[in-house]
Amino acid sequence: MRERCSPSLHGYQAPVQVVEPPQHSHPHSPGRPLQGRLSRRVQQVPPSGIRRFFDIAATLEDVISLGIGEPDFTTPPPILQAGLNSLERGQTGYTANAGMMALREAIAAMLHRRYQGPRYDPATEVLVTVGVSEGMYLAMQALLDPGDEVLVPQPCFVSYPADVVLAGGTVVEIPTCARHRFVPTPEQLEAAITPRTKALLIGYPCNPTGAVMDREELLAIARVVARHDLLVISDEIYDRLVYDGHQHVMFASLPGMAQRTIHLGGMSKDYAMTGWRVGYAAGPAELIGAMRKIHQYLIMSAPTPSQIAALAALTDPAAEEAVQAMVAAYDARRRLMVAGLNQMGLTCVVPRGAFYAFPSVASTGMDEYTFAERLLVEEKVAVIPGSVFGKGGEGHVRCAYAASEAHIQEALERMARFIQRHRMA
Repeated sequence: MRERCSPSLHGYQAPVQVVEPPQHSHPHSPGRPLQGRLSRRVQQVPPSGIRRFFDIAATLEDVISLGIGEPDFTTPPPILQAGLNSLERGQTGYTANAGMMALREAIAAMLHRRYQGPRYDPATEVLVTVGVSEGMYLAMQALLDPGDEVLVPQPCFVSYPADVVLAGGTVVEIPTCARHRFVPTPEQLEAAITPRTKALLIGYPCNPTGAVMDREELLAIARVVARHDLLVISDEIYDRLVYDGHQHVMFASLPGMAQRTIHLGGMSKDYAMTGWRVGYAAGPAELIGAMRKIHQYLIMSAPTPSQIAALAALTDPAAEEAVQAMVAAYDARRRLMVAGLNQMGLTCVVPRGAFYAFPSVASTGMDEYTFAERLLVEEKVAVIPGSVFGKGGEGHVRCAYAASEAHIQEALERMARFIQRHRMA
């Protein structure tokens, strides 16, 4: 058996094992190792760097996790009750492949009302998915041929590059930095575009940095997209979780962008519905139709009780009141987290979206992996090294403030103690 390097995927280089056929094999043996039969695409995708720290944390007691990107709130009562009622009524069969028409209508109406978005046709331009994760996978599978390039600003959610690679595409990393608030510049995009560039993938508000983009920044990117005739996949799962007066702008609402954008959204973050697994995609009928074709064979339909609960989330005024209360609570936690990090010397760009802070650990003299590992072992606080989210994340860690203020305060005290001890050393 020998190894050779797989083609460069702009940071995704992995050894691909080339297994020589055996000279002799037992008639009942598989003939060659099973690993040699795995697809190269799968072997090129590294395991999630986030899971490693969750696995370590699971072996320790009294760990405070600032690592998990999941609301600590229970699903609001009106949404929960709608799901329970659907089960009691026996609504446990499949829906239409694309999702319940009432839910698709509510999604289309909400996007137009809230963001002055396109007037999507619920019948052909909206697809209900099993979370945004499925929507992202479908988008890449529907759009990419082998070798097609996708511009991916980083740091970004860990599944973005993986979805591109699994669809046969090539990831073109666009590193962002704290100096520019972790927002890509038009000049960066222009410099990275080649004849093979097919799409731009953006996710703002951003996991892991908490960065947001204002209208002027998005318009500048839209001009690059139009000039080079690119498609855009815009993950806006954190659209409601914004602070300091920021107004979220839907990318597809920008002039000329509706016909080249797949908008991805969902219920997991804004409505504390992670386990319900409901997301949606909206866009031109041709693109959504291609995604629906894959969805039909892959999934059939999103869970019926979850769709009914999602409909309540979008239509029940009490659900909207619960969202506003959660946003206010996240804002208070955000302020506590950022103030504490800056006070202990971990400088942090103020996050204005999602529920993550992304401080630099450069002042400690440690790299992000060493910092995260030693903090977890010594003080039992779990954070995630920034580099697992791609280029630009080096020297940073992700701290999620989707935890109670009491837990955040205790975590900050432990972190301050950790930093003080190592400074003295």
